[in-house]
Amino acid sequence: MQDVTVINIRTDEMAVSNTDGHFMISGRVGDELRFVKAGYERLTKIVSQENIRAPMNIVLIRSAIQIPEVEVKQGLTGNLKIDSKNYNRPKKVVKLAKEIDQYIAQKSDPRILAARPGEFVQPRGEGFSIGKVKDRWDDIDLMNYLKTSLGEDYFASLTIEKSQIEHFIYYVFAGGFERRKILKYGFCDDADLNRFQRFVLTRIASYRAPQTQK
Repeated sequence: MQDVTVINIRTDEMAVSNTDGHFMISGRVGDELRFVKAGYERLTKIVSQENIRAPMNIVLIRSAIQIPEVEVKQGLTGNLKIDSKNYNRPKKVVKLAKEIDQYIAQKSDPRILAARPGEFVQPRGEGFSIGKVKDRWDDIDLMNYLKTSLGEDYFASLTIEKSQIEHFIYYVFAGGFERRKILKYGFCDDADLNRFQRFVLTRIASYRAPQTQK
């Protein structure tokens, strides 16, 4: 499978599979390799001793395509009694149903949920630490967001081929693009997009250099 991005999570080294689906990446036993390709489920594999001695075969599974929800309306049954009930609901019934929906959607008054006099109330403590909070995004999520938000035309204007867009974005990341806050909250605003584009200008020349020197 061509153009699969392979990432060594320990070293941040990346590789892209060629037209034959072959790839080569540095690693050691215990390293976590991540395989990413648009339209396929993300795969993670831990390198074993056998993988060091012999080629590693990877199988990617296509992502499930979610079918839009289809509303099926009840048709006429030919039974006058049933059809009149389904299609000519009394106005009072319709009004009551609407009021019930509105009531359920309302938030409960905190006074209703408060403890009554004499009831036991669980005391509030200071809590405890559960360690480092996991970021909402990783580099793969951010890469997909940038690729979609900026569009292929943006990268084409930089003379970056479609098959190399993901590799180029990872190259910019590796160059020192600050993204800790973006990954922490899983949110990239317009200011972050503009900052990424400005940082691209500082990296594009060095990215092209090896190709120019051939």
